[in-house]
Amino acid sequence: MAGRSILHVDMDAFYASVEQRDDPALRGRPVIVGGTGPRGVVAAASYEVRTFGVHSAMPMREALRRCPDAVCVRPRMAHYSAVSRQIFEVFHEFTPLVQGLSLDEAFLDVTASMGALGAAEVIAQEIKRRIRERTGLTASVGVAPNKLVAKIASDLGKPDGLVVVRPDEVRALLDPLPIRKLFGLGAKTAPKVEALGIHTLGQLSRAGTARLRPIFGRYAERVQQRAAGIDDRPVIPDVDEKRISAEETFDTDIADPARLRSEVARLADRTCTRLRSKELSAGCVVVKIRRRDFTTCTRQRHIEPPTQETRVVSAVATELLDAWLATQPGAALRLLGVGVGDLAPATQMDLFPAAESRRNRELDAAVDRIRDRFGSTALKRASALTSPAHGEGPGD
Repeated sequence: MAGRSILHVDMDAFYASVEQRDDPALRGRPVIVGGTGPRGVVAAASYEVRTFGVHSAMPMREALRRCPDAVCVRPRMAHYSAVSRQIFEVFHEFTPLVQGLSLDEAFLDVTASMGALGAAEVIAQEIKRRIRERTGLTASVGVAPNKLVAKIASDLGKPDGLVVVRPDEVRALLDPLPIRKLFGLGAKTAPKVEALGIHTLGQLSRAGTARLRPIFGRYAERVQQRAAGIDDRPVIPDVDEKRISAEETFDTDIADPARLRSEVARLADRTCTRLRSKELSAGCVVVKIRRRDFTTCTRQRHIEPPTQETRVVSAVATELLDAWLATQPGAALRLLGVGVGDLAPATQMDLFPAAESRRNRELDAAVDRIRDRFGSTALKRASALTSPAHGEGPGD
C-alpha cells in the first residue's frame, strides 16, 4: 500500500466480551454491561443483544424493554483497564505510533514498520492473532491510507473483521455509504443534510458547497473532503490526558450530606485507581455537582506536591463539596463527580516521604493488588461507606 498505512483497531463489544470470557455461563447469551437503576444506561452490549436493537448509551429501561431476557452485569472498570493494558502492549510491539482513543480502540501508524514486519495487512493479522492468543478476545481492524477511512473500514468489518482499503479503492468504498457513516455527522445534523436529497457520502462529496454552507458554515468544504476520504491528520502517540475523572448519576436525588460525602470518597477512589494505573500524579482536584434541576457547577483546588494518593484526593474533594453544601443547605443532587487535573508522570518527589504519605502509598498499593486479583468490588474503603444509620456499614 503506497503512502501511509494506518490501522484502526477496535475491540468487539469489549466490556461485554470480557464478561462472557470470564463467565462461561454468559457465552452466547444477550449480555448488557451497565447500571440497572432507574437512570442506568448501557455501557456495552454483546452482539447477541444487539439483534434486539440494544446499543451503548441507551437507557437501561429501554434496553430491557427490547430484550427482557438480557443478563445485566455491573461494569468492572479496573478489570477492563487491566485487559486494555495487555492489548496496548501488543500494539507497541509493532509501532511506537499508537494513539489510544479509549480502553478498547486505537490508531496505529505502521508505515515505518512495514520494511521489517511485512505489509500492513500482515501486521494487522498478526495483531489480531496476538490479541486473541493473550486475552481470548477478538478485534476488528481497518487498514487504510488515513485515519478516517481506517476507522470506517474497521466498523464495516465487525465483529472479528479485517478490511483493507488501498488508496485507489477509497472512493469505491465510501461513495455508496450512507452519510451517517461519517463520524462526527451527528443525529441532529444528518436529517438536515438528508432533507437536501443528499443520502450517500458520494453525493455529499460532490454537492455544491453553497448548498451545504447553511448547515456547516465555514466547515462545509472540510466536511466534503472527509466524505471523499481525504484526511491528513497524523497518528499522535501518547496523547496527554488533561483530566481523569469518575462521576455517578444517582437513581434518586440525594440531599443527605453524609451520603454525599461517602459518594465523593467512592468516586475519588475510582479516580485515583485510574491515576495510579497510568503512573500519573495530579496537581488539581475537581468536584462536579449537578442539582435536581440540572444546574451544574464545579469547584477545584490546586494541591502541592502533586499526588496519586486516594486519601489526599478524597479529603480535598470532600472539603470542596462541604464548602458548596454550606452555601446550598438542603440541596438535592442528581450527579456527583470527582476528577483530577494538572497531570504529570509520577516521580519520587521526596526520597524520604512523610510517614503519613508512606502509609497512604502502601495502603493504595495493597488495595490495587487485591482488586487486580479479585475484581474491583472485592474491597471497599471505609470512607466510601455510609454510617449505620443509613444501613450500609461503618463510617470512617
